[in-house]
Amino acid sequence: MAEYTILLDGLEVVMGLGIHPEERAAPQRVTLHVAMTCRYDTPPEDRIGAVVDYDFLRTGIHKLVESRHFELQETLCEQVAALALEDARVVRVTVRSMKLDIYPDARIGCEIVRER
Repeated sequence: MAEYTILLDGLEVVMGLGIHPEERAAPQRVTLHVAMTCRYDTPPEDRIGAVVDYDFLRTGIHKLVESRHFELQETLCEQVAALALEDARVVRVTVRSMKLDIYPDARIGCEIVRER
């Protein structure tokens, strides 16, 4: 068995997220950090078809955040994790979201870990 961690780190999106009136009034900057633990029967060959391609995740996240306003970061993280786990080779995923502009001195976020 061969395991690799595929990272999509620091993906910045502008999206509707939050419960407060000012968060509902305009989209805000959010970064997403995703780590997918991928398991293969053997070390993969040197070709993209042999591994989990992170392009599907990046594209899927962009579609997801454009599709609706999210009330909670927890919900956003759950949906990103579910997207990553659509590929059966992903056995574990860690998702972190961070709101960048709520406080002048800190970022606020949520992190979850999901496994098969």
